[in-house]
Amino acid sequence: MAQGGEVRALSRGEAIRLAADTPVLLLNAPLVGQRLGYADLSGLDLLELFAFLHPARFMVPTAKGVAQVAGLPVPERDEEVAPFLLAAVERLLAGIAGEWAEREGAWTAAQSLARARWAWAPVVGPRLARPAQNERWLFSRLPEWEEVAPRPAPRTVTLAEDAVLDRLDALTGRGAEARGGQRAYAAAAAAAFGPRVARDAPQLVLAEAGTGIGKTLGYLAPASLWAEQAGGAVWISTYTKALQRQLGHETVRLHPDRATRKARVVTRKGRENYLCLLNLEDALQGGFAGRAAILAQLVARWAAYTDDGDMVGGDLPGWLTTLFRRNGSAALTDRRGECVYAGCPHYRKCFIERAARASAEADLVIANHALVMVNAARGRELSTRPTRYVFDEGHHVFDAADAMFATALTGAETIELRRWIVGPEGTARGRRRGLQARLSDVGSYDEQGGRAIADIVAAAGALASDGWLARVAEGAPFGAIETLLGAVRGLSYARAEAAGTDAGYGLETELAEPSPALIEAAAPAAQALDALVRPMVALGKRLEAVLAEAPDWMDGPARARIEGAIASLGWRAETVAAWLALLARIGGPADPRFVDWLAVDRVEGREFDVGIHRRWLDPTIPFVETVLKPAHGALVTSATLTAGGGWETAEARIGAPHLPRPPARFEATSPFDYAARAEVVIVTDVKRGDVSALANAYARLVEASDGGALGLFTAIRRLRAVHARVADRLARAGLPLHAQHVDPVDTGTLVDIFRDDSHASLFGTDALRDGMDVPGHSLRLVVMEGVPWPKPTVLHAARRLAAPEGGTAYDDRIVRARLAQAFGRLIRRADDSGMFVLLSAAMPSRLLDAFPPGVPIARVPLDEAVARVRQRLSAQSLSAQSLSSGPAIGHEAALAPD
Repeated sequence: MAQGGEVRALSRGEAIRLAADTPVLLLNAPLVGQRLGYADLSGLDLLELFAFLHPARFMVPTAKGVAQVAGLPVPERDEEVAPFLLAAVERLLAGIAGEWAEREGAWTAAQSLARARWAWAPVVGPRLARPAQNERWLFSRLPEWEEVAPRPAPRTVTLAEDAVLDRLDALTGRGAEARGGQRAYAAAAAAAFGPRVARDAPQLVLAEAGTGIGKTLGYLAPASLWAEQAGGAVWISTYTKALQRQLGHETVRLHPDRATRKARVVTRKGRENYLCLLNLEDALQGGFAGRAAILAQLVARWAAYTDDGDMVGGDLPGWLTTLFRRNGSAALTDRRGECVYAGCPHYRKCFIERAARASAEADLVIANHALVMVNAARGRELSTRPTRYVFDEGHHVFDAADAMFATALTGAETIELRRWIVGPEGTARGRRRGLQARLSDVGSYDEQGGRAIADIVAAAGALASDGWLARVAEGAPFGAIETLLGAVRGLSYARAEAAGTDAGYGLETELAEPSPALIEAAAPAAQALDALVRPMVALGKRLEAVLAEAPDWMDGPARARIEGAIASLGWRAETVAAWLALLARIGGPADPRFVDWLAVDRVEGREFDVGIHRRWLDPTIPFVETVLKPAHGALVTSATLTAGGGWETAEARIGAPHLPRPPARFEATSPFDYAARAEVVIVTDVKRGDVSALANAYARLVEASDGGALGLFTAIRRLRAVHARVADRLARAGLPLHAQHVDPVDTGTLVDIFRDDSHASLFGTDALRDGMDVPGHSLRLVVMEGVPWPKPTVLHAARRLAAPEGGTAYDDRIVRARLAQAFGRLIRRADDSGMFVLLSAAMPSRLLDAFPPGVPIARVPLDEAVARVRQRLSAQSLSAQSLSSGPAIGHEAALAPD
């Protein structure tokens, strides 16, 4: 928009020149810069202003989202967006003079942001009056958690079916129409909360509930009732962050009062998701520079108002860190296990510790599969270990266990352990301290402990160090572990290339018939790891002895710090021991319980890791031992629990055969009329491997549906190639296109944007195939690029060979499950309708039973598929346009301020 309010169109080159010469007002600078091909684009980003004015508030980062929070009409045409953004800024800034809930701390933060040369500081600063007295800053504003007495063990109760159904009625609303499937589901789920009758034999219930049954409230009814009557906590576990967030919203029905809900319902994630206050303090005091320093100030502003300190999927806007191109955001969390626990000056205010203590007193803990398994395997909270679990998205328990109980002896893993032990080396900066510094008081007090610490530090010198990848690639490794990695790399290239699998991406080969170089390198590496693990075990015993002796200098914080060190040291010692067991396999007999292989991890030809990997052939074995057997009851539920197979397959993927008593089974089919509301079309004339033809098909289908399309890909490379060919074409048609692995936006925000605009489309991979919930008109077309066959990895080949149903049937089951999950994105409520298009002439007829019975299925050429989509979906588009409150505009608008 030019001086005087004139709006005019600019070419891409003109827009870049304008942005380079003049500070511009824009919405989502990284995305605008990417669309313009000008990565260094900067200016007055309205999203940054909103993050300052309203921290911990949600906003979809689009023009429509801005209109909703600013209370302005949504612009109907693209030429209206420029003046709209100016009006939105004026409206947001005007709020400073009114009842502004987030006023406290704003003046202080604005001064710091001005020193960091924040673009908005000259605009915001003059509007903020200096407070009459100094503001409480973040570290004095945050509340402290308090220690409480341990919670008593849950009482033994049996839930009455009438009481469960009454609780369900209260959750759904007394006037709501009774749903027979949901009531039967709630009654069946209640069995998981009954008393167990034998050790290692939990009350296990497997429940498949089709979309629309209402399984969330169906299991919340017995779970909340048991927690109330037994006085214990139920851990509800999900696989995706999207469902975790959705569950948090559903509990409003259970506890409408916010304060009560906050006490009774707690969301838990891995510690790497939470803001680390010590890291933030370091960033605020000069640890960050440039744009990263501005991010730190905005995160500090958010930290004063957040509910739980969750930076990933919590109330921190998902788009905030991407505005800074993720520069510094990872350094604000504890991703390296460097926590010093009670040695931290902010320990009593720590978000992670607060969440752990809150969950010990809560009725419901909303967690995820990975955290549940980590907590059971090596958690510090043994006294508060849950006895009842609900595993929603239960079809992913196998995958979560597969990742959790894996072993990887790689360069990245060993250098991370070295940094944890040694601390900063050379020119490395940061506040990280090595093991010797963290336990200096123990080392000076206990001679044996001090000797063990010194031995650990000395032995860590054999681990991979900075620059290891280049040295290994050049054939000049340093130390026993790098020599081992060099041998792994050489053998991987030799055998993978011989198999014709070198296409610029990851290489792998099974660990069989190892080369003489690998066998020769394994022995010194094993000796180096043995020299490391022995003093680690010894130090753990000495720390426990110091705790038992309780010397005079050991106050409460010191005790907590040593307890934390024992836990951290313990699981790292277990990791090194697992590495030793893996090295014993080289040149020795194979262990039938495991699958072992060598790998060189690469992205587009660039190596980033090398190592040896081990997975359980059946990862439900350790899952059952660490999670299910100690529990008293567990409900495993999903809409696709048996997808691709029968109940025997579902039980095998949960680990039920490893328990002494069989599980209870429950099944409720979806009440939706899929036959009338959906259609499956298989396109027969798009040649496999022809990216141009694939892109043409996607573009024509999205145009025919007038947007509202979810495009699913099995490879990131093809996703990017298709996106590059169709994005401009669709934009000219007024159909915004967003994409994972292309747009500099996190996945959760991409889904929010897609949901908010009925003309937008979204391309993505596996993360969008399962766990994405977009009901209504915004998602009316799902397009898959081809049959989602499993990747032929070493691990897959081993499990395929061991599968009782046989190799082909094993692959077919996986494909059926993936197709069912993808189709499940289309119909999320009774009045939804749409089409599922598969661009693959090679789709076997035997796999068509992956779709709900009665759904029409047609094999047609692309021209007819496009005509069918237009005929079925265009009428819906026309009728929906009269109801839509949003324009067909994206959020890549930019203008120069007056």
